[in-house]
Order: sequence, then structure tokens, then C-alpha cells
Amino acid sequence: MPQINLLPWREADRKRKRQEFAFAAIGALVLAGLVGLIVNWELGAAIDHQNERNQLLKNEIAQLDKQITEILGLEQQKQRLVARMEVIDQLQRSRPGIVHLFDELVKTLPDGVYLTEVKQTDRRIQLKGIAQSSTRVSAFMRNIDASQWLADPALEIVETKGSADNGAAFTLYANQSGLPAPAEDSNAKNKRKPAKSAKAGAHS
Repeated sequence: MPQINLLPWREADRKRKRQEFAFAAIGALVLAGLVGLIVNWELGAAIDHQNERNQLLKNEIAQLDKQITEILGLEQQKQRLVARMEVIDQLQRSRPGIVHLFDELVKTLPDGVYLTEVKQTDRRIQLKGIAQSSTRVSAFMRNIDASQWLADPALEIVETKGSADNGAAFTLYANQSGLPAPAEDSNAKNKRKPAKSAKAGAHS
């Protein structure tokens, strides 16, 4: 029976298997590298896309902040305009009262008394002046108390300057009163008109 030496064939088979394993390992490494590159590229693209979206959102937010600032500025300007309109309206409504006030101050001032300063806060009036004596100040306060347009006189201070001949400086307060509301004015006018008509009918 012939004998066959299988050692060279086995050695060649092992060498072939080692080469196949090396090729497979290299192929796996190459494939893993390609997969890593592809994943890295996709992640980079996703990050870039997200960064673009973030930048777009930041730009939109900055634009909205600018618009909100402009709106707040307009709102403040509106409030200032409304406040000015209210002041103008208040001044318009208080003009008759101011006329009556100064007219009444002239009427209530007794002889020997003159005013140096008049200051009004709402309906509260501060009066500063010089009087020949404290008796004149008392007369002034009585006149204010009897006035239709002034009320509640309150003396704060009376002090003599130097000597009695120089007069007494005084400060007193009063409240402005007697101002009918616009509705009351119109009602009064409406009440007066029929009265005139009735009088005319009586004469006829």
C-alpha cells in the first residue's frame, strides 16, 4: 500500500487559512473604518444642521427682543401721551375754578394784607403773605370762611418781622370749594330755561 505524505498539503492549507483570516481582518478593519467615517460625517452634518437651526432661532429671538423693546417704548410713549392728555383735560376743566379762585382771593383780602405766594395742590391752597397785624389775618380767615369758593381756613404760622411796624408774616391753608360739576352746570341750565319760559308765558 502506497504511503502519502500529507504534511505539505496541511501546511499549505494552514497558510491559506491564515491568509484568508488576515484578509478578513483587514476587510473588517477597512469596513469598520468606512462605517466610522460615514457615521462621523452624518453626525457632523447633523451637528452643522442643528447649529444652523440654533443660529436661526437666535436671530429670530434677537429680532423679537428688538420688537418687544420697540413695543415697550411705544407703550411708554402712549402712557406719557395719555398722562399729558389727562393733565391738559384737568387744566381745561379747572380753568373756571382758577378764575373764581383768584377773584375770590381778591375779594377776601382785607385792607392791610397782601399775599406773597399762592400754591395750590389739588383743592388744597397754601397762602403766604404779610399783614399789618394778626387781627388782619383773623379777618382774612373769617372772610375765607364766609366765601362761596373757599373754605376751612387753617393758620399755620404768624410771626412778626423785626418790629410790629414791619407787619406779620403768615402762612395759612384753605380748601377750594363751590365748583359745580359739569353735569350740575347743565342741570342748572336746564332748570333755569323752563323758568324763563314760564315767566315769559306769565307776562304774555
